[in-house]
Amino acid sequence: MAEERLEEFFKEISEDLQRTVNFWLKYSHDEEFGGFFNCLGPSGNVYDEAKHVWLQSRQIWMYARLYNEEEQFRKPEILQAAVRGAEFLQKNAKDPKTSKLCFSLTRDGRPIKIQRSIFSECFYTMAVSELHRTTKEAKYKDEAIEMFDKIIYWVREDSTDMRLGLSPLPGVSAVNSMAVPMMLLCVLDQMETMDSSMSEKYADVGEWSLKQVLAHRQREGTIILENVSPAGGELPGSAGRLTVPGHAIEAGWFLLQYAGKKNDKKLKKTAIDDFIVRMFEYGWDTEHGGLFYFLDIDGYSPVQLEWNMKLWWTHNESMIAFLMAYQKTKDLKMLEKFETLFDYCYSKHVDKENGEWTGYLNRDGSVCMDFKGGPWKGCFHVPRALLMCKQILRDILKK
Repeated sequence: MAEERLEEFFKEISEDLQRTVNFWLKYSHDEEFGGFFNCLGPSGNVYDEAKHVWLQSRQIWMYARLYNEEEQFRKPEILQAAVRGAEFLQKNAKDPKTSKLCFSLTRDGRPIKIQRSIFSECFYTMAVSELHRTTKEAKYKDEAIEMFDKIIYWVREDSTDMRLGLSPLPGVSAVNSMAVPMMLLCVLDQMETMDSSMSEKYADVGEWSLKQVLAHRQREGTIILENVSPAGGELPGSAGRLTVPGHAIEAGWFLLQYAGKKNDKKLKKTAIDDFIVRMFEYGWDTEHGGLFYFLDIDGYSPVQLEWNMKLWWTHNESMIAFLMAYQKTKDLKMLEKFETLFDYCYSKHVDKENGEWTGYLNRDGSVCMDFKGGPWKGCFHVPRALLMCKQILRDILKK
């Protein structure tokens, strides 16, 4: 039974977290220019010196969170690396006139690419917010508030600066992409963690984001769509039929956290039943195991070439979701789903020899791409999931 394995889960995940953090501490630090190498091969070799700002910010946040919340990681070198990473971004990535951050930089900090989206800025806001928790320096808190206010303005009032002054083309339809309100909920939770008074300051942002996420619950709650219209209706074409099971499940645990803060039992049930359980069952590959990456809800072949791959982050987010759901409900079915995910991940993704996880698998679970870090994979999803699961398991075992 899954309950009998709680100690095993805790032990394996604790050891995995230590291995994973050691991997990034050993191989990713750029002592010459600052920041982190995020393109790392299977054994930690640097295969590309480009630095991706999403991943730089995420690593700063991850180091600061580990330093703040786990005694074993409260080490000067971890805090110093986080601070140096923030200094690298503040010096090189941010445009002081627009507050936009680059998407990628050269090793020495020269801009390569910028995106017309909010995500570089969101992850940067999370990073400096967590650094304030660590250092208590006002400059980080001020920067976090200033950036979050700017992001909210772009999303809800005027996106001109975010879009770098470019107007949408005539054929572009307005879309409510679930990634945007999800991201706002995530950053809001971080801001509240930094300072509880942020809950009142940004209360309307939370309610707006919640409404926007719930609009993706379609067909009487039987499916979570990635894109809907601003009015909350289905969109035509393949983009309108797209569902990303791992993303829906991640949204589920964001909603579950939010429901807990608001003591909202109805939202708690919706988060667990529709976003987490139903989307897991919909997205699970019954033949080979693992969650499909993309699916078309009407049964057409997805247009994404990687639709049937098994990615690390979808399983990371699902582990968090089911363990959190079990913690909050004591429903053994939630723990059994976690057990299924644990067994899949620790037989397919986890590299006990070198540390970190192999992120990109073929449908049958064989390795497709063997690098540990790349333009989209860094020091974030794996250690965040392991840290959160370790903390939840510790709480469960104490009780």
